[in-house]
Amino acid sequence: MTIAPNPSAGDSYYAAHRKIHPREVHGRFDRRRRAAVFALLGLFYVLPWVRWDHRPLILFDLPARKFWIGPLVLWPQDFIFLTWLLVVLGVSLFFFTALAGRLWCGYACPQTVWTELFLWLERWAEGDRAKRLKLERAPWGREKIARKALKQLSWVLLALWTGVSFVGFFVPIRTLFEAAAHATLGGWPLFWTLFYSFAVYGNAGYLREQVCEYMCPYARFQSAMFDRDTLIITYDRHRGEPRGSRSRQLTESPAGLGDCIDCTVCVQVCPTGIDIREGLQYQCIACAACVDACDQIMDQMHYPRGLIRYTTQNALDQLPTSIWRPRTAVYAAILTVIVGSGVIGLARRPTVALDVLRDRSALYRQLADDRIENVYLLKILNKDTKSHVYRVTISGLDTARLATDQPLWSVAAGEVYTGAVRVDTTAASLHGGHDLIFTVADVERPSTAISRTARYIAP
Repeated sequence: MTIAPNPSAGDSYYAAHRKIHPREVHGRFDRRRRAAVFALLGLFYVLPWVRWDHRPLILFDLPARKFWIGPLVLWPQDFIFLTWLLVVLGVSLFFFTALAGRLWCGYACPQTVWTELFLWLERWAEGDRAKRLKLERAPWGREKIARKALKQLSWVLLALWTGVSFVGFFVPIRTLFEAAAHATLGGWPLFWTLFYSFAVYGNAGYLREQVCEYMCPYARFQSAMFDRDTLIITYDRHRGEPRGSRSRQLTESPAGLGDCIDCTVCVQVCPTGIDIREGLQYQCIACAACVDACDQIMDQMHYPRGLIRYTTQNALDQLPTSIWRPRTAVYAAILTVIVGSGVIGLARRPTVALDVLRDRSALYRQLADDRIENVYLLKILNKDTKSHVYRVTISGLDTARLATDQPLWSVAAGEVYTGAVRVDTTAASLHGGHDLIFTVADVERPSTAISRTARYIAP
């Protein structure tokens, strides 16, 4: 067993955090990352305002226990689809990670997306990397206070707008603004608006890469999903080493040197501050900023691109490689089956729910004509967006008959209709308990029938 030595004087196991000022870079991967940011944040900020049939397009109405997604309404009985969605996301994470590394982290993770947005505001208020570093070292004065205040103001406004947009998925956003305008916004909407605003402000404005390095568990177990055929961002040591600076006028690397000119631009653009030339590290979020930066340097030096690139470990070692392999094929097959079955289940989801409760005041009642009667309470939930008329029938006991004052029940959209029914049968036809099946069907679409079993009690 190896025991770590005690830190010597002046050393510490815990280094002070050093703020990272990533350098701005442009290139093909930067354009894709920006497109992902605009698409995802566009959906987040715009969807609460989109309306469908006089209501928000997406609304998770927790007090009413309804989830509105376009024309679809999900009830607590449909929460199995939430489990389905989580399984799909989990398998997708395994599939895309095995295929192309940390695509989620680099392009779609909320931490990455909002950090990019906060970085853009920081560059707008304080300038590029050189100006920001100079501003950090400068003493507090009028210009530094003004730029820092402008940055903080833009961050706070963005965080508040983000918090309002988040709560807008649970409370109609127009209602939120009306309450805020009349100074009546309070309770849970106000709490979650401020809480989410503070979380975004702290995570994207200050913690940034520390969330990825110390708080996110994905960075720790990602290696379990990698193999030598997984696409990763890596530095080609065979081509780049040994490093060394040289004149730009040279069209080929000097003797004894590789293509890496040791400019460290790849480190300067990294949002987590790592040096990709030291190998794959858990801090790498696969944003590909170092690829764009290195390609620009290679263009300036008139060297071929790809010193840092997306590739596989087998390809780097000049071994046969295949992105489509048994692991990814199995993940893709599982994902296809799960998504397909979920979509079919969602399309065939019954639009009516039925609950049957026996009358607890009496087990049974004996009628004058020597028949046995049980009383049941039926609750019919219309999960559709329009009203329906339902017919109730029974089966399971040949001699049983249904007695109700209302053979057809009209239930409005999204409402629960409650009614009592009586079922009686001859005493000679049964003894003890038997199963009785209640069936509720839409009179216009009998194929949508749903059944529930209840216990019929007799002497």
